[in-house]
Amino acid sequence: MHIVKSSAVHVIGAGLAGSEAAHQIAATGTPVVLHEMRPVRSTEAHKTDGFAELVCSNSFRSDDWENNAVGLLHEELRRAGSLIMAAADEHKLPAGGALAVDRDAFSAEVTARISANPLITIVRGELDGLPPEDWSNVIVATGPLTSPALSAALATLTGEDSLAFFDAIAPVIHRDSIDTSIAWFQSRYDKAGPAGTGADYLNCPMSKDEYEAFVDALLAGEKTSFKEWEASTPYFDGCLPVEVMAERGRETLRFGPMKPVGLDDPRTGRWPYAVVQLRQDNALGTLWNMVGFQTKLKHAEQVRIFRMIPGLENAEFARLGGLHRNTYLNSPKLLDRSLRLRSMPRLRFAGQITGVEGYIESAAIGLLAGRFAAAEAMGVSSDAPPATTALGALLNHITGGHLVSDDSERGAARSFQPMNINYGLLPDLDANPTHDQNGKKLKGPERGREKKRAMSRRALADLAGWLGEPTPAKRSA
Repeated sequence: MHIVKSSAVHVIGAGLAGSEAAHQIAATGTPVVLHEMRPVRSTEAHKTDGFAELVCSNSFRSDDWENNAVGLLHEELRRAGSLIMAAADEHKLPAGGALAVDRDAFSAEVTARISANPLITIVRGELDGLPPEDWSNVIVATGPLTSPALSAALATLTGEDSLAFFDAIAPVIHRDSIDTSIAWFQSRYDKAGPAGTGADYLNCPMSKDEYEAFVDALLAGEKTSFKEWEASTPYFDGCLPVEVMAERGRETLRFGPMKPVGLDDPRTGRWPYAVVQLRQDNALGTLWNMVGFQTKLKHAEQVRIFRMIPGLENAEFARLGGLHRNTYLNSPKLLDRSLRLRSMPRLRFAGQITGVEGYIESAAIGLLAGRFAAAEAMGVSSDAPPATTALGALLNHITGGHLVSDDSERGAARSFQPMNINYGLLPDLDANPTHDQNGKKLKGPERGREKKRAMSRRALADLAGWLGEPTPAKRSA
């Protein structure tokens, strides 16, 4: 029988956030008990019992730290010793300027590293309600699919109705069923990224008539009906089902996931009217996912309608799309700056349940929660990362970014919604750059690009100071 020290931190959930939190805590020499309900109890979206299973896309999005806020967050996590980023870098796949991973190998890597850590005890089984009272330091990282029992207990504890939205899953297609006499390999503007060559996507072109017929089919296609408890749940704009995008206007898809810019059809030498992109989904290159094609269409309708796409007439689907319900807290009102529940400070929260959207954002909040919990266990202070960093900006968003004055005595969270990391969450520069690093005066779009680079350089410089050793906590006399 494994004896757990009384100072152990309990982490509930072994997704991206929970796995990252457990790793960060153990890195300080603090014991961890990691609780994962799968496979004792599974979810509508998970397929395995592995840690950090990716249930939607296999992409962590842009890896360009100088020009993209997501890439900046990647780099900050790498410098902070992130397990999730280490596993992603170990199992990356070609994906243009994005960081995509072999989902099975990635999960296996995280599971193996967590399982091999002597400071981490793994307990399988569902937590039926709130954590026991004698657990004094707990991180709840149950993700967007928090079990009904725990969700109900949290709702009772906080007095808040959990907000909810839908997250959708895109189909995956067998590579050998794609017609490459029509579809061609190319990244947008031939851009190469980590493990990429500049020809990392399969592109299926559409003429105007083909696009119009496809939109008509999406609009008329039979959808899976909502359950009664799902009916009033709003979608998150960052992961809209393809048919919902079509409902918002006939050109919406052509300016969204089906935009043809930067892609030259080799048969014509020109950009097509619209394009469907597929991205490699596993290391063998045998599976490719439809980028931006999450859907609530019934399975038979998906096969029929998606085979209308040129190059996919004979597509064989390894996985069809689907939709699941996500829940998240009204975090600006409920959580303090170290992610603790105000009404029960022994509980911290991490990951998507806090109101961040995206794999890497979830891992980032897991990293912060882990560091905060470990510092508390060791009796040392742990400052929040500077607001000028991507990590600090995310933390600000979920713990105060939406606080507005409700009256003279209290603040209230208004319109709090899940958020991906973006430069808009970071404070502005003291002075915007007017010249590039070579002294050349900036014009037009160049000013915006140089501003992003300057914000990224500032973030990494400020991060370096935050990554120093913790100082002893101040104690009252």
